[in-house]
Amino acid sequence: MYEQNYGIIQIKLAELIEQRGISKNKLSHRAEMQRSQINQYCNNQVTRLDTAVLARICTTLDCKIEELLEFVPSKISNNNDP
Repeated sequence: MYEQNYGIIQIKLAELIEQRGISKNKLSHRAEMQRSQINQYCNNQVTRLDTAVLARICTTLDCKIEELLEFVPSKISNNNDP
């Protein structure tokens, strides 16, 4: 079986932090997260998304999940399409 490229989930935390004018340190404190964890989310280095963490980020930054996460489809077409 071969792997297919289904696209990616882009985490836009760095953009939101900049838009909201909040520092990573303040976000870390208010969302009760480690600074290293915030850096991983900012750099899209997270392989498994934690819904509790996403909820804390959205609450702290007063944003919707759609503002934080974006689905970027693959540029390769899926051969299994009807």
